[in-house]
Amino acid sequence: MTIGAQSIQRSDGRMPNDLRPITLTLGVQKWAEGSCLIKVGGTEVLCAATIEDKIPPHLRGKGTGWVTAEYSMLPRATSERNIREAAKGKLGGRTYEIQRLVGRSLRGVVDMGKLGERTITVDCDVLNADGGTRTASITGGWVALAAAMRTYGMERCLIGRVAAVSVGIVNGVTCLDLDYSEDSKAEVDFNVVSTDAGRYVELQGTAEGKPFERTDVNRMLDLAAGGLEKLFAAQAEALASVKR
Repeated sequence: MTIGAQSIQRSDGRMPNDLRPITLTLGVQKWAEGSCLIKVGGTEVLCAATIEDKIPPHLRGKGTGWVTAEYSMLPRATSERNIREAAKGKLGGRTYEIQRLVGRSLRGVVDMGKLGERTITVDCDVLNADGGTRTASITGGWVALAAAMRTYGMERCLIGRVAAVSVGIVNGVTCLDLDYSEDSKAEVDFNVVSTDAGRYVELQGTAEGKPFERTDVNRMLDLAAGGLEKLFAAQAEALASVKR
């Protein structure tokens, strides 16, 4: 890609519209109803789905189920050791925000009425963080959820796929799937969560300096759409190996 007389290539050799290499490995945890290790470049997240015949108290007797998520980052997922939040006695604001986002995203593609009085919990543990841990958790979390539901004959409760990708403006260039080195210096940072039907679950956009314009949003959403299409294809390919 060229803009003016300059060739635009990122520090890792990707072009602005390239995703990082992605792999989805299923069945990583023996005892989980469904599990998936997702690797997106240098980011790795272990996602595991648990199905339980119980629901939150406020849903009892209503004939509906629940899907929720928990998110955590291992102490050495980053360049410096993080103290376990369990040792602090409470979740940090970032952790709480991310796990609520993952839960909302997964609930958006599950028919709670068909699920019955069951809860599916998707645990997302970050093994290595290099940008995009929340988007990887959503993309891999759906695979773990879908694998569990297919294995246990509950696939009819799924009403779609959900995936997420980051996009942003770095050094004036709109780029897809930011790694940490890009995210840490981006002028604009966006996270896009979408279903395979093209409907958005959530858009998170922040200007780190100068405010951005509507045209910037449109350009970032168009770029994200191309990346999401590839993520949905990767999810479908991974899930195809799961027996009903």
